[in-house]
Amino acid sequence: MEQLKNKNILILGATGGIGANLLKLLTNSGATVWMAGRSQAKLQTLSLENKIPNERVLQVDLADANALHLFIEKIQPISFDIFINAAGIGIIKPLEQLAVSEMQLSFQVNVLSIFEIVKSILPKMIEVKKGLIINIPGILGKTPMSGAAAYCSSKYALVGMMQSIREELKRTEIRITQVYLGGVDSPFWDTINLRVQREKMIQAEEAAKSIWFLCQQPTSGVVSEMVLQPFNHQVI
Repeated sequence: MEQLKNKNILILGATGGIGANLLKLLTNSGATVWMAGRSQAKLQTLSLENKIPNERVLQVDLADANALHLFIEKIQPISFDIFINAAGIGIIKPLEQLAVSEMQLSFQVNVLSIFEIVKSILPKMIEVKKGLIINIPGILGKTPMSGAAAYCSSKYALVGMMQSIREELKRTEIRITQVYLGGVDSPFWDTINLRVQREKMIQAEEAAKSIWFLCQQPTSGVVSEMVLQPFNHQVI
């Protein structure tokens, strides 16, 4: 298994339920972690808890083009061994209530911003012909759900984009892993107007452990995708 000590790792969405738990696991494993998220207050709290210096704490709103480009300028010179995309926006609405602007926002945050970030960090990985990119499209990036046209379409697009990029990288040892998590009890659901049984969902710390494990996948192979679902709600 790959060792994480002294690995340069970027976590996008570090302030979310999965990201915050993953941050602790990676820093405890000796990795050098850059943490990025939208909430400056949460970033500061987590950086203090995990003893991450300010120069590795990056605030970014993926919906804001100027903020995104400033973020990319900061990360572009850094050679990352692992990039973990745990960020995203979830707009769950029936079609008749869904606005074009919400579709556009979904694609900006879940697809286009990730395109720009991946494009900015890949050259350093290509130089050494090695690296790992982990995306978390969630189970709705693999199977549809009623009322999730915006979310599903953007996550399907993310998966398709990364699969195509993977084909371009076949002559390298850069690995791309998609993680399909189904129903994680995290702050994601705080703003979703659905009746859900959060007590039956996967715990955020357990989801984070699975991604921590994937960061250590053997150099002789690749986990191209992983599906983790609540035991009582398997959809595939």
